[in-house]
Amino acid sequence: MQNLTLLAIDDDELILQSLKVGMPRHWRLEALSSPKNVPTTGDYTAAFVDMHLSGNTMRAEGLDVIKKLKENMPHLEIIAMSGDLDRDLMEKCLRAGASRYMAKPLNLDEVVLTLDKIEALRLLQAASFRHPDQRAHWVGESPESKNIKRQIAFLKGETGPILIEGESGTGKEVVAQLIYRQEGERPLITVNVAAIPENLFESELFGHTRGSFTGAEQNKIGLAEAAHGGDLFLDEIEALPLTLQVKLLRFLESGEIRRIGAKDALRVNTRVISATNRNLEQMVKEGSFREDLLWRLNSKKITLPPLRDRKADIVELANWFLSQEKNRKKDLSEDAITAMKEYAWPGNVRELKRVCEQLALIAPLPVIRKEDVLKIVSPSVVVPYAEAVDFNQGLEKILFNFEGQVLTQALKKINDVDEVARVLQISRSNLYKKIKDFNIDWKS
Repeated sequence: MQNLTLLAIDDDELILQSLKVGMPRHWRLEALSSPKNVPTTGDYTAAFVDMHLSGNTMRAEGLDVIKKLKENMPHLEIIAMSGDLDRDLMEKCLRAGASRYMAKPLNLDEVVLTLDKIEALRLLQAASFRHPDQRAHWVGESPESKNIKRQIAFLKGETGPILIEGESGTGKEVVAQLIYRQEGERPLITVNVAAIPENLFESELFGHTRGSFTGAEQNKIGLAEAAHGGDLFLDEIEALPLTLQVKLLRFLESGEIRRIGAKDALRVNTRVISATNRNLEQMVKEGSFREDLLWRLNSKKITLPPLRDRKADIVELANWFLSQEKNRKKDLSEDAITAMKEYAWPGNVRELKRVCEQLALIAPLPVIRKEDVLKIVSPSVVVPYAEAVDFNQGLEKILFNFEGQVLTQALKKINDVDEVARVLQISRSNLYKKIKDFNIDWKS
């Protein structure tokens, strides 16, 4: 296990000694009792900084220390410490660069849990730069991706249900794998709720006894019981029928399962991670999802952004997927990268992976060009909606003018007549006729 270093700055020697005694063994403590000589460099994993380093509760010298540390070591995880729980001071600590605020006197169990979460975050961040392997990890260094990694790390050691929500293809299963993996060796059972018939779901989840129904020829352990001591991942939780939602709710609240046909209940220690690409709150309003189950599921929630909202990750993701094609080494040109960033990626990361696999196969050169990308995807053409429409023109005239806007924007955006014709699904000759009809200034 890698040794990690905690920088602790506190004028209370007792605090420093308690940290030294209570820290995990693979952590090393470097202690300072004064804000003087605060290091500007060093291989520190985290820093605990007391707010009142002179004993004067009216002065928060720790704020300046946090700012200095963050300025010189921007990736350092900083925890502010104080017995002063003034709301204004706590907010200032977060703005200065601290990620958390820990109340004094310190609870050593909280200290250990906090260090565990920081260690998990460090591992997630390091995974992006390792040589490709078969294990899932989150690729990307955009602000959105860094936030996702931080949320995953802070779930380490948490035992209650976790909900992952996001559009299809945003990486919900990857996040579930990462949440599970940071807990060490333990079971993981993955279930696609939508793939199990309604009449079999209770038996699959909780098990059954021999003879409890036609076809039950032997005792069967359920998936929730099989995941005892680990995690049960319920993908597409929105597909769970209302009749079965109450059974899942009962399990989440009691931690007990009862096999179909059994008299006695069994208690299991299973954490439930669920995922959805639907708006469950809207489903509650529509009456297709239980509100009490939603409350239970989303006490700890991660919402994944679509790829169009983290376009800074596209290049790193594309290079990652291309690197998986070991027998077809291809690099991205600048114009190919531009084309990728202009595309809306409705299928998110899953679609990007598919496109990269196709590019590795069909691109004729070692360098992937814009035209190679545009054979598979097309940049989105956004035409602003005219707020003030003159309805007196009549529908035919309004639609005629709108068609002209679409053509103008498409030619401006894509800058290639053949590609515009393909995207708009019209012939090249018809496109040229429309360019003439609308008097669009275009040189092929």
